[in-house]
Amino acid sequence: MPGSRLPPVIAPVFRSERLALRPFGSPPDQRRFRSPRRVLGIGAALVFVLVTCTGCDTTGLPRLAFPTPATKEGPRMLLIWQGSWLAALLTGAVVWGLIIWACIFHRKKSEDHVPIQSRYNLPIEVLYTVIPFIMIAVLFYFTARDESILLDNKKTPDMTVNVVGRQWSWTFNYLDDQVYDVGAPGRNLTQLWLPVDKRVRFILTSPDVIHSFWVPAFLFKMDDFPGRQNQFQLTPNKIGLYEGKCAELCGTDHSRMLFQVHVVSDADYKAHVSQLRALGQAGELERGDLGTAADREHAYTLHDPNPAPDADETTPGSKQ
Repeated sequence: MPGSRLPPVIAPVFRSERLALRPFGSPPDQRRFRSPRRVLGIGAALVFVLVTCTGCDTTGLPRLAFPTPATKEGPRMLLIWQGSWLAALLTGAVVWGLIIWACIFHRKKSEDHVPIQSRYNLPIEVLYTVIPFIMIAVLFYFTARDESILLDNKKTPDMTVNVVGRQWSWTFNYLDDQVYDVGAPGRNLTQLWLPVDKRVRFILTSPDVIHSFWVPAFLFKMDDFPGRQNQFQLTPNKIGLYEGKCAELCGTDHSRMLFQVHVVSDADYKAHVSQLRALGQAGELERGDLGTAADREHAYTLHDPNPAPDADETTPGSKQ
């Protein structure tokens, strides 16, 4: 009829949470599109809650969970650790910033809007190929530089300690003073005594399997290999008691392969050496770094070098 209005065509609009009906051609529900300011506010609130609900110790924050260095060489290792984290955080900030920027400012504006599609952008492709290469090259340079300095054994040490890792304890041969310290797994920890501000050469050996000599406060560890020697030098510069452990899975009692390091004055170190001699711990125990399998088997371990013959071999009339 003239002058009459037709009812609007009702079209279904499917959404993930419900089925809604709206007039055909009407603008979409604006509640679906959150404002960037609101999204950022929610994100900041979540970050604040996560940070305040954790038991963080702010004293260790500048070291990024590393212990306080107890050696002269420690700050160099700490610096490369901090630099690596800084590079990772900056990279993550740039990547996440670009992702969030694209999500907020290049999102779909409406139901019928299709964002501009870009492809084959040569400058961008070159950029995200060259920048990672530069980053890796920089990290490699600083790592190789510091590694060559830390593993330089040309300087003459003040003393030398042979560290013998064995299943599942440690032997420390003080080669200059010809005494040794030895312990047992878990219950009687081996004690390593070092004079403060003295350059120490560590010679690492093993008679059985691969171990790893690690003192967390020294910010350094190195593996003990059967049949060969590894060496490094450190200068402890803080008096104190430090924990050490094996950092290489080496068998049943690996978790009990612990030791303690005493960094003491020179007078206290000499007194400890005299005490070891009084206890009969003079000389040195076998290192386990000799070349043949028999040498390694008969090095100082928990095995008896002269085992008793089996009962079947000694009983008259037993089967051979």
